[in-house]
Amino acid sequence: MHLVILGSAAGGGLPQWNCRCPICFLARQDSNRVRPRTQSSIAVSPDGERWLLVNASPDIRQQLFDNSALHPREGLRHSPIHAVLLTNGDVDHVAGLLTLREGQPFTLYGTAGILDSVNANRVFDVMAQGVVAREPIGLDAAFEPVPGLTVTLFSVPGKVPLWLEDETMEIGAETETTVGAMIEAGGRRLAYIPGCARVTEGLKRRIDGVDALLFDGTVLLDDDMIRAGVGTKTGWRMGHVPMTGEGGSIAALSDVVLGQRIFVHINNTNPVLVEGSAERALVEGEGWTVAHDGLSLSL
Repeated sequence: MHLVILGSAAGGGLPQWNCRCPICFLARQDSNRVRPRTQSSIAVSPDGERWLLVNASPDIRQQLFDNSALHPREGLRHSPIHAVLLTNGDVDHVAGLLTLREGQPFTLYGTAGILDSVNANRVFDVMAQGVVAREPIGLDAAFEPVPGLTVTLFSVPGKVPLWLEDETMEIGAETETTVGAMIEAGGRRLAYIPGCARVTEGLKRRIDGVDALLFDGTVLLDDDMIRAGVGTKTGWRMGHVPMTGEGGSIAALSDVVLGQRIFVHINNTNPVLVEGSAERALVEGEGWTVAHDGLSLSL
């Protein structure tokens, strides 16, 4: 199984277009200290020929350009991307669908709840349904979006997308609007969970023994954005468990048997993004890798 992390940042990317926080400032001044990163997405293939795109970020055009395995290979129009899977309806995971509108056939997968949010917005009709099939998938039901690649979606604690929030919103609920994906090929297993509000015992049992875990790394501490002076929301309020602190993912997952531990979906205010920082050393000392764009794995 082949994996490429197309985008490793949270919404807005790094540097964020309008942000002068210390990390965004450093990313513009010294890319050796802070690598620029695009918004969250991965591509997975059983054979290096046919690919599943998991989440379509607003940066998808650049991400596809930067990864030659995803370039057209034959004829006048072609793509090795056979399917797209959505793990929630967040803008940074669905806006890239508008770029994939050029009459290219593929299948769009997601839970009924996630696809309902896409179907309700007519702007996504630019993906003609006669060309792009929309296939709702039930939780805990294995399916094969690409021949040789099996995926099972499972609920994780989360919340509805920001643009769907209202007074009834519940943070940390386990529904079909925020899911993880267990991806399998050739006897190897990868768990992809870019958004998660807390680590539960059920989640730990689900991912125990996987060959690689790509997990929500949005914030180091719950109040990262407040400390940086650029926001008022905590990680918990955004539906993202912090890496450290009370209930943090590093400690919560420390007793789970995992092959590789990789943080993805990293917010621009998270200090682990700074190469050589004490925060990066802390995370790496616990056995975690901080993802960057273009990081690839062969499992």
